[in-house]
Amino acid sequence: MIEIKNFSKIYNGENKAVDDVNLTINSGEIFAFIGHNGAGKTTTIKAIMGILDFEEGDILINGQSIKKNPIECKKQMAYVPDNPDLYENMTAIGFINFICDMYEVPKEERKERIEKYAEIFDIKDKLNNEISSFSHGMKQKVAIIAALSHNPDVLIMDEPFVGLDPKAVFDIKEIMKKMCQEGKTIFFSTHILEVAEKLCTRVAIIKNGKIVKVGSMDEVKGDESLEKVFLELDDKNI
Repeated sequence: MIEIKNFSKIYNGENKAVDDVNLTINSGEIFAFIGHNGAGKTTTIKAIMGILDFEEGDILINGQSIKKNPIECKKQMAYVPDNPDLYENMTAIGFINFICDMYEVPKEERKERIEKYAEIFDIKDKLNNEISSFSHGMKQKVAIIAALSHNPDVLIMDEPFVGLDPKAVFDIKEIMKKMCQEGKTIFFSTHILEVAEKLCTRVAIIKNGKIVKVGSMDEVKGDESLEKVFLELDDKNI
């Protein structure tokens, strides 16, 4: 569960990139976070992960504050960034094992999960290759496998579908659904609104740092498509 309470992020002492955001993402929920470029999505996500400090409000991960208990919060989370900046001089398996070491994943557990996800994402025969030789999509797959390898309770992803081939997009959606069924929390941003509409339990739309719409998918879109609702809100002077 993620609870974002009166969260604001200010840059240079005056630029309020995110303004008094309140959101609750429940366990067993796939939650989409959408907005135009610069709306505050990535800033919010990095604050949830404890990457960015913030001036106002608090963010709780399963009841614990990311400000007061950052290590305990981070142990429960996995993060897939919008741009997979991995260690280029490492092999894929070396990087995934490095992440597993940080999360203290037992050898047998990690072996089973890595094999499972490497098979799903069709990179089993490339695990010993250096990351520097990979395309963006391949790096994205490595980042996703590393995130899933420690079986997180909370999965945070920023534009996870960018650069992935159609099969990989299908596979990650199926994994997200299964995690949701297991009671895990999934929060992700995306510009692919059709995917969000079909996949997500709930959705929030952010504009200029403020939440302008939040609720179940049916509540937010009504009889229209999510894309149409988003474009209508984006056109309004809010």
